[in-house]
Amino acid sequence: MTKRIVSVDVFRGLTIALMILVNNPGSWSHIYPPFEHAEWFGVTPTDWVFPFFLFIVGTSIVLAYHRRDTRNIKTYKRIVSRTLKLLLLGWLLSGFKIHYPFFKSLSELRLVGVLVRIGIVFFFGALIYLLLKYIEKKWGRIFSIATLIGLIILTTVGYWYVMIGKYQLQGIPTETLIETRLNKNDNLVSQIDRKILGIKHMWRHYEPDEGKVVQGNYDPEGLLSTIPSLATALLGMLLGMILIYVHSPRRRLFWMIVLGVILMGIGFAWEPYFPFSKKLWTSSYVFYMGGLAFLLFSLVYFLSEYFPWKGWMLPFVAFGMNAIAVYVLNGLIAKSFYQIKIGGTSLHNWLYTHTWGAWIHPPELSSLMYALSVVTFYGLIAWYLYKKRIFIKV
Repeated sequence: MTKRIVSVDVFRGLTIALMILVNNPGSWSHIYPPFEHAEWFGVTPTDWVFPFFLFIVGTSIVLAYHRRDTRNIKTYKRIVSRTLKLLLLGWLLSGFKIHYPFFKSLSELRLVGVLVRIGIVFFFGALIYLLLKYIEKKWGRIFSIATLIGLIILTTVGYWYVMIGKYQLQGIPTETLIETRLNKNDNLVSQIDRKILGIKHMWRHYEPDEGKVVQGNYDPEGLLSTIPSLATALLGMLLGMILIYVHSPRRRLFWMIVLGVILMGIGFAWEPYFPFSKKLWTSSYVFYMGGLAFLLFSLVYFLSEYFPWKGWMLPFVAFGMNAIAVYVLNGLIAKSFYQIKIGGTSLHNWLYTHTWGAWIHPPELSSLMYALSVVTFYGLIAWYLYKKRIFIKV
């Protein structure tokens, strides 16, 4: 058994805590800009959350499966079982209703989403890692790492090519391509989703440009954009390999920082030609987020290894050890609070307006305080589970 690397749990826990924070403001109309997603292009700290989680999924795959037998059918059964659990939980969250019949019509169920994407990325990521293990055993570690890097290049460059690159190579101005082929309605990701999923099975959301709730213009967890999101997990595998193969903490930190700087440099160099977009999961965004994940993980790792006081880590370890369970619980409770009505308003709105909304101004601050209280609530649940040694595996 490999000694558990606590910094991985801390990083995962930090990510889940931030995910709960940005998903639970007191008022969606009053949010500080860093706690909102970028409208279409660009990146805010909120746009860090999901790629960080997929990044650490890739790292966790390496740590969990590096000693698994690639020829053992039980290994593949575990992968399929976990994938199905993530998909089913994703569809449960998507369709859950507090009132009878307690689930929305299947004809209107959103088929993709955060947990569904995690499930798909985990499935293919785990199979890829088992392939890398086979390559390492047959031809050596260098070939295995080279294959991983090749897959990262293939997925990101291939995605760029089909989205916009083939037109750039024809000499069409990049500004024109960004405006015509990367807009909300006409990009290739949205076209494929509308054709395969259908509008009724895509994301329903408020569209500021139109001033109303719309469905089907795009989905932030679309089918085609799942391919570059897999590349984010593959970058996380590089971190996992550093943690497995490099034993000196100083050398680990060196390689984390070097890779972080290189990846961020690639991201920023690519951005003018394929802009950062979380909703399209553009290739420049993959490298930027991968680089930032390496650098922030290196900070967490440095503190966990060299900072004498370890108590700061415990709340995040608790979150990280039951990350999916806490996320699902938050999703079910949050949906219930919006669906339960009190005096003509939702339970969520009633709680907010009678607590932080009534006590603190401006509204952006009270909205943030509400979100922090939600994080604290789930932190206490995670801490209780951790103290009782209850770890809900998905």
